[in-house]
Amino acid sequence: MTHPDVLAPAKLGPITLRNRIIKSATFEGRTPNALVTDDLIDFHREVAAGGVGMTTVAYCAVAPEGRTEYGQLWMRPEVVPGLRRLTDAMHAEGAAVSAQIGHAGPVANAKSNGLPALAPSTSFNPMSMKVTKSATLDDIRRITAAHADAARFAIEGGCDAVEIHFGHNYFASSFLSRKTNHRTDSYGGSLENRARIVLETARAVRDAVGDRIAILAKLNIDDGVPGGFWVDEAIQVAQWLEADGSLDALELTMGSSLLNPMYLFRGDAPVHEFAKAMDQPLVRMGVKMIGKQFIRTYPYEPLFMLESARQIRAAVDMPLVLLGGVTDKAGMDTAMAEGFDFVAMARALLREPDLINRITEDERTRSLCIHCNKCMPTIFTRARCVLVDRGV
Repeated sequence: MTHPDVLAPAKLGPITLRNRIIKSATFEGRTPNALVTDDLIDFHREVAAGGVGMTTVAYCAVAPEGRTEYGQLWMRPEVVPGLRRLTDAMHAEGAAVSAQIGHAGPVANAKSNGLPALAPSTSFNPMSMKVTKSATLDDIRRITAAHADAARFAIEGGCDAVEIHFGHNYFASSFLSRKTNHRTDSYGGSLENRARIVLETARAVRDAVGDRIAILAKLNIDDGVPGGFWVDEAIQVAQWLEADGSLDALELTMGSSLLNPMYLFRGDAPVHEFAKAMDQPLVRMGVKMIGKQFIRTYPYEPLFMLESARQIRAAVDMPLVLLGGVTDKAGMDTAMAEGFDFVAMARALLREPDLINRITEDERTRSLCIHCNKCMPTIFTRARCVLVDRGV
């Protein structure tokens, strides 16, 4: 049985990518004042020139309190001119551009943002050392509508796609999980209720943009937390999203930025580097003392999400993007043979932005990424620099 050539052009909703490889969303830490900079453009230009089919700008919050740090884009009219410069530059390199839109919810840093973080239920965020407020129904309606507005701004800025963030215990994902959602209203309790915000948000975005751009969503397979969102529930949510027809593809992910961040990344857990990057002395000390209990180590292996992702693939027909340990042509071919439509890459492209061009030239090319994960703490260092610039 033949399978798609990962390096050949492919349709994604209304757009065509030059290949089936997507640079997945990784917060760049290059947006002081929450606006596009030349530094951000240069970051994505390297990856675009390096051969990916589409690069994903991360993270584009739909509201100011929905940022994980002050130095992140939030989608508003002022963002559009810079976003247009970025998309023009990527298109000149032959790559499409996706904007990852979402609301960080309980993962938002209230101290950094100067605004209260929101969650399904009241909780405490050890990173910001502040209480996260329970979202009201008005908050839910406002944030849902803000996703639609963000997608419109993405179109104005020349984006070819948006990716709605339904993973990692960000706002929508935290509603999916019984661990973080203790509500008793129509957004809590049963899976149907907990998934309501996901379905309403995806539908709001589709109704806002029609088929002018592709719409993807990043959905957790599981949170990696006892009592959290799990694969059997993910299958049902994926089926509901497919039936609604609001999405062109799902990118599968896992882990909780709030409760178990390394479950997604696998490989080394750079606790020392994380502690050094923290700006609050108490948090820094806490990471040094008990960081190994929170920042757990999970052994790396190629295609580490494949086994779980197969269960979603077997349950739906819609296009799926496989993330996790995709670093070479052999892994890409395996993903295609398993029925996935696209692959997403992050750390390997951070290490070598030109990796796809080199794989195209020589299919035996192997990534130099050693999965040390020391690239991760740098986002906190960059964010701290932004806060210093603000005088915070």
